[in-house]
Amino acid sequence: MNEETLKNLKEAFAGESQANRTYLAFAAQADKEGFSQAAKLLRAAADSETVHALKHIAAIGKVGTTEENLKEAIDGENYEFQSMYPRMIEAAAGEEEKDAKMSFENANAVEKEHAKLFGEMLSDLAGAPAVEYWVCQNCGHVHIDEAPAKCPVCGWTRKFFKKID
Repeated sequence: MNEETLKNLKEAFAGESQANRTYLAFAAQADKEGFSQAAKLLRAAADSETVHALKHIAAIGKVGTTEENLKEAIDGENYEFQSMYPRMIEAAAGEEEKDAKMSFENANAVEKEHAKLFGEMLSDLAGAPAVEYWVCQNCGHVHIDEAPAKCPVCGWTRKFFKKID
């Protein structure tokens, strides 16, 4: 693939991915404020941005086999918890940005979990048992089988867990 086109696809993928998450955050705020139609429009736009992002990543040719994808996911998670987040935690602490520091610390703890879960899946992909996954909506912790009474990462209660289908 042409170098400029590849660069553009990567930039477009990053932008569309970020727009998706941003619009979902905006939709949640609109819901809180009682603007349900604005929230619905923002969720529709977020879904549209996902369509764009998935088309761009497909054009890049980045999606491989499940085994290849899990290996890449492990590498990405390892980078985040070993390099990226420790640097960010240190900077936030030095700048006394408590909310950012806590956000980074929670994400760092959960990225370690992701790498472990991906590794376990990779080691027995064909024989992986059927389990339920629950995600803490405060810190992102992934729990298996049922939501815990309290999140082991952030301490929030069971009611903040979302079952993933």
